[in-house]
Amino acid sequence: MKKIGIIMAMMLLAVGLLAGCGGAEEENANLPKQDVNIVVLKGSTGIGAVSLMDKNDKAEASANYNFTVADAPDKVVAMVANGEVDIAAVPTNLAATLYNKTNGNVQMAAINTLGVLYILENGDTINSIADLKGKTLYATGQGANPEFIINYILQQNGLEPGTDVQIEYKAQHDELATLLATDQVAIAMLPEPNVTAAMAQNDKLRIALNITNEWNKVAGSDSQLAMGCVIVNKTFAEAHPDLINSFLAEYEDSINYVINNVADAGTLCEKYGIIPKAALAQKSIPNCNLTFIAGDEMKTAIAGYYTVLFNADPKSIGGKVPDDAFYYAQ
Repeated sequence: MKKIGIIMAMMLLAVGLLAGCGGAEEENANLPKQDVNIVVLKGSTGIGAVSLMDKNDKAEASANYNFTVADAPDKVVAMVANGEVDIAAVPTNLAATLYNKTNGNVQMAAINTLGVLYILENGDTINSIADLKGKTLYATGQGANPEFIINYILQQNGLEPGTDVQIEYKAQHDELATLLATDQVAIAMLPEPNVTAAMAQNDKLRIALNITNEWNKVAGSDSQLAMGCVIVNKTFAEAHPDLINSFLAEYEDSINYVINNVADAGTLCEKYGIIPKAALAQKSIPNCNLTFIAGDEMKTAIAGYYTVLFNADPKSIGGKVPDDAFYYAQ
């Protein structure tokens, strides 16, 4: 009898433990998801996030992602520097600047966008970089990626900006797209989706030069024209590595969804204010060179580009080329 009593006690204890474990699992399942603050930019840099934004709205994401859509990079700077956001999609030169500005509290986690710049012309006189000699090129992005990119390409082709090619900068992409579409300027360099917007307004416009191709001709295999990336707050990432890794997996899935489902992605771009109209987004997405590059491949892809920017103007990346600690390792 004593032996039977012991066995029954052990069985009761096991049942209790199982019930306790089940209760703990149920309790954990009901815990609120971790809040993660994310800012993305309107335009090509923000496009890759739209599927994840939709998934988040359906409560299907691994965390509670609080997305903010900003209309200009300078609005992101203060938010990142003050620690208001945990993750941000920004231009690559701004990522390096923020790393230096925050004394290393920003890390690049992935490259999300390659070259998105194109030279458009109302005519048929520009078929190579050499054809820009003696011309006036209108552009946007003075003091940012576009200026340093076009200057580098011109110089590598033996042309001096301001001497052989006059460059006139406009403050806003939309403004320049309108000037081009209404024949007020003849040659202009614009990013997507403004390229598609201008061409939709004026069917005489054509893409004369793909700046990504021109970059590859002069930079070779030393670097890729990586223009957009995802950065993380280092303090947050160190405290929540699993959370960051889960986000990156979901973000990569989101980018792949956009690439492979352009029509649906265009609708989401309009829904979340990344691009004003779905039709415009659908036409521009294929030219946005969306990608997901992380880890060692990311570092290799961007290092040469940062060297070019530093040589052009150290201020363009915050005064110095980022060291290895800049790159987030999963």
